[in-house]
Amino acid sequence: EVQLVESGGGLVQAGGSLRLSCAASGFTFDDYAIGWFRQAPGKEHEGVSCISSRIGSTYYAGSVKGRFTISSDNAKNTVYLQMNSLKPEDTAVYYCAAASLVTAQAMCVMVGADYWGQGTQVTVSS
Repeated sequence: EVQLVESGGGLVQAGGSLRLSCAASGFTFDDYAIGWFRQAPGKEHEGVSCISSRIGSTYYAGSVKGRFTISSDNAKNTVYLQMNSLKPEDTAVYYCAAASLVTAQAMCVMVGADYWGQGTQVTVSS
């Protein structure tokens, strides 16, 4: 059974930090790009950051570049998203996803994936 389990969301003040984790199981982790997406109320799904360890590529949306860092621990089948300098507009449900045979940019820009997690809420207060 494929599972993507997110953790680390919560409530933080503007300027603060959070680290999200995505623990994957049930598929060959190294063969997949892993990405973080978010959806705020009334807005479309947005690709935040994606990583492809196999291809060695990462992608960041312009709105988070320089503030968020994605990393992967292949030994633990876990991807992290370190979020610094958080802003109220970062408030959303954050989802972890996995996609095969794509680059990190393609995954994030096309907002496409084979598997999705349940999501974790991130709320940034002003």
